[in-house]
Amino acid sequence: MARIAILTASDGVAAGTRVDEGGALIERRCREEGHEVVATAALPDDRQGIADQLAVWCDSNIADLILTTGGTGLTPRDLTPEATRDIAERDVPGTPLA
Repeated sequence: MARIAILTASDGVAAGTRVDEGGALIERRCREEGHEVVATAALPDDRQGIADQLAVWCDSNIADLILTTGGTGLTPRDLTPEATRDIAERDVPGTPLA
């Protein structure tokens, strides 16, 4: 069983004007598979804010796996991949999945 943290990057979800359907689905599936969801957060599409939250979770060793959802589109504010790279110590390329 893994300890999992889930971060949703969405201006609307963070403001409470949109329902976090993606984050809720990820959380439900993780629990169904027997994993422990130890933290969730919904943040605006802000590169520094996303990077800061990821760093807090990484530095605290709260989770074995951090999943991000949202902020991956093609608009100028969708910066989740860049925020993740900002705090990564090592890049391990893979195949992006949608």
